[in-house]
Amino acid sequence: QVQLLESGGGLVQSGGSLRLSCAASGRSFSTFTLAWFRQPPGKERSFVASINRNDANTQYADSVKGRFTISRDRDKDTMYLQMNRLTPEDTGVYYCAARNGGLSSYRDAYDWWGQGTQVTVSS
Repeated sequence: QVQLLESGGGLVQSGGSLRLSCAASGRSFSTFTLAWFRQPPGKERSFVASINRNDANTQYADSVKGRFTISRDRDKDTMYLQMNRLTPEDTGVYYCAARNGGLSSYRDAYDWWGQGTQVTVSS
């Protein structure tokens, strides 16, 4: 069993940057594929980015390509999402997730989830 804890959310102006973190506890997630999802107010949770178990491959939603970067620090057992050039459309609760298996953008493919961190981008 792995527990995931997100941090780094907050309020930022449009055009600004934030870096989200997702730390593992209980067991290492070094062998897992990891991902970020987000849920805007009143909408479904949707895929943002994922990184595979050996960090060789990443995948991004079209809406964040070129602005967001997913990465992992194995020494700290922590995953990150660097978010640049934020817009109000990026507002939502951001969740990290983990799975045994390859890259996936499907929410149901992930077995473990964090509690989420709120990101609010003001115009």
